[in-house]
Amino acid sequence: MDNRPNNIYKSKQAENKAEPRKSRKWIRALWITFIFFFLVFISLVIAIEHGMVGYMPSLAELENPQSAISSDVYAADGTLLGRYYVTDRSNSKFSEISPNIIQALLATEDARFYEHAGIDPIATIAIPVYILERKKRGSSTITQQLAKNLFPRQSQSAWWLPFMKLKEWVLAVKLERNLTKNEIITMYLNTVPFGDNVFGIKNASLTFYNKMPDSVSVDEAAVLVGMLKGNTIYNPRSHPQRARERRNVVLEQMYKYNYITKEQVETLKDGETPLDYHKIDYHDGIAPYFRQVVEQQVKQVIKDMKKPDGTPYDIYKDGLKIWTTLDVRMQRYAEEAVHEHLSNWQTVFIGQAGYKDGTVWERSASIKNILAQSIKQSDRYQNFRSQDMSEAKAMAMMRVPIKMRVFAWNKMHYKDTVMSPIDSIKYMKLFLQCGFMAMDPATGEVKAWVGGIDHNYFMYDHVNVNTKRQVGSTIKPLLYSLAVDNGWSPCGVVSTAPQEFPTMTTLYDADNPVVYPAEVPMKIALAKSINNAALYMLKQVGIEAFADFIHKCGVTSRIDKVPSMALGVSDISLFEMMGAYSMFPGKGVHTQPFFISKIEDKNGMLVKSFASVQKEVINPNTAFKMVKLMRNVVAGGGTGARMRFRYNVTADIAGKTGTTSNQADAWFLGYAPDLMAGAWVGCDDREFRFRREDLGQGAASALPIWALFMKRVWADKSLNIDPAATFKAPDGFNDCDATDPTSADRKDLEKGAESSEHSGHVEDEDVNER
Repeated sequence: MDNRPNNIYKSKQAENKAEPRKSRKWIRALWITFIFFFLVFISLVIAIEHGMVGYMPSLAELENPQSAISSDVYAADGTLLGRYYVTDRSNSKFSEISPNIIQALLATEDARFYEHAGIDPIATIAIPVYILERKKRGSSTITQQLAKNLFPRQSQSAWWLPFMKLKEWVLAVKLERNLTKNEIITMYLNTVPFGDNVFGIKNASLTFYNKMPDSVSVDEAAVLVGMLKGNTIYNPRSHPQRARERRNVVLEQMYKYNYITKEQVETLKDGETPLDYHKIDYHDGIAPYFRQVVEQQVKQVIKDMKKPDGTPYDIYKDGLKIWTTLDVRMQRYAEEAVHEHLSNWQTVFIGQAGYKDGTVWERSASIKNILAQSIKQSDRYQNFRSQDMSEAKAMAMMRVPIKMRVFAWNKMHYKDTVMSPIDSIKYMKLFLQCGFMAMDPATGEVKAWVGGIDHNYFMYDHVNVNTKRQVGSTIKPLLYSLAVDNGWSPCGVVSTAPQEFPTMTTLYDADNPVVYPAEVPMKIALAKSINNAALYMLKQVGIEAFADFIHKCGVTSRIDKVPSMALGVSDISLFEMMGAYSMFPGKGVHTQPFFISKIEDKNGMLVKSFASVQKEVINPNTAFKMVKLMRNVVAGGGTGARMRFRYNVTADIAGKTGTTSNQADAWFLGYAPDLMAGAWVGCDDREFRFRREDLGQGAASALPIWALFMKRVWADKSLNIDPAATFKAPDGFNDCDATDPTSADRKDLEKGAESSEHSGHVEDEDVNER
């Protein structure tokens, strides 16, 4: 009997029984694999959560991320002057961000933002589909992108990338658990990078459109959000066409999600979105020298201060708000006045014999040494030497003409030219520099500060307390006020004879060759800036007493206790001299200038406030007598007479010119009842100067800046600086009225002025002021 069919049947039956067993094994294997990887995934999440796979920020760090925030410095009216930063970033509140920006961001980056819990499951599941279709599409939510921005990936390797991605998921979920949706989107917009090294929506809107983020229009929002896809290639400044195309994509997305209408899309796509670009640069913008000084002052103030968490403040990272006393209108007028005068005066200066043809560089050993030192200190020479180049070879390279950009008095403040590095050093050394400051004499608030002619090329500030130059005859009002405060009558006469001092073997004649009458009224002595008269007054009050008085007036610089101190031989800063002069319009009270009103932290909490320090130095009667004496400088035919006849300044003002030896320094310090200002002009190297006193004296080089500034201030009625204001005598004031120039006095002054004029070219009157 054949059993094969039966065997076949049994075999098939066995196979049928085995197949379910195999299926069950595969299913079991799949479950085991799934459970294994699930447990691995959970373990990995737990490990990430506990910081076992790279650093995991704490809950406190998530709620208060420590992103570096730039510190902002503001003018008195709230105008943003500049920033101090490592990263150019400022924060905004949700209420300070335009809905147009929020909607553009949601439509483009995360349409389901308010629906998911940090991870978008729909977008995540769609990833394999997009990969198979070879479509490039981001699936990260705004929360995930925020996690990445706050805590950047430590490694970019392909092996480590999945772990970093998983870590960002964990961070995103933690952020969603601890922050509201509005807080997340605000934090994202405050940390995201835009073009031109700008971070945060506030800085971006200010930089590209010169407006706060709450005022950004729909199309401007589309441009800004469009940059997030590529802040270089979609930068509207450098790539306007690409930015326009990307803007239109964002607008279409906004229409797709019903944020704007079809009509709006079509209108905006066809239109332009003009920039109003204002990138705040260290050099550019208003008051760059002032911002530089504020930066150093704030660093000095906060160096020993601690934040609430016990860590020190950092001006570059802590988002401080620094409020200053600067008035942007006066600052603009000051910068304009400096430009107007010095752009013309530089032509006169460089036209002198030896300057235009370059022979000045062979004039003396000291000038040759200045050039040699400047060459060796230059970056270019140092770079040559760092390449193991010999000194001879480096010097030879410094003589090779190359293309370069140098400062020029034109609209752009530079010119492109070809010259050797050595010639460029010579060229730049011969520019007249300037320091100018204006302040409220009653409060001490600094209103304007111009530290030089251009911060890009000349960063040295000429106003601050550490920049000191010989003050010349501007010291004389301090000398006369000491004498008057100690009983000397301004109605009396003073000697103009050469004076004898114990430390000198011969008579000190500081007026030679000019000859004055043996005695002159005190008002003429000061108005004409007669040096021997000042020496006479110094003998009466005493050298030690005068030195002490100068310090009492707020001057901290070292004072040379020698007879020539009466003529301003000591080096003192413009900042100090302004403080010293404040006692004249301040009715005898010295008011220390200050320029920072308060410092706040990033949350607006007060860190430190500031106010001026005041003290009485002379009595009110003395102060008013000095005002009357100093009026004569500008109104009584004195050394500042051009204030009246050339600049037509008729306001009630007083002041003093100053010129140092060989015209190396030119000064004018003056004041009206409610504003005072001071100007210094000269080259950084004192060897370079006007060769003629009629050109280099304070009345010619510095006074014009003061006059041009004040005329602009008086013309701006919004400043409430009244040109009709007059100095008021204190109650019970009494003098012989001899400080008011009589017609006879004016004739004497004019006669003296005529006898003192130089031969040759004379700009105007001028008194031979020393």
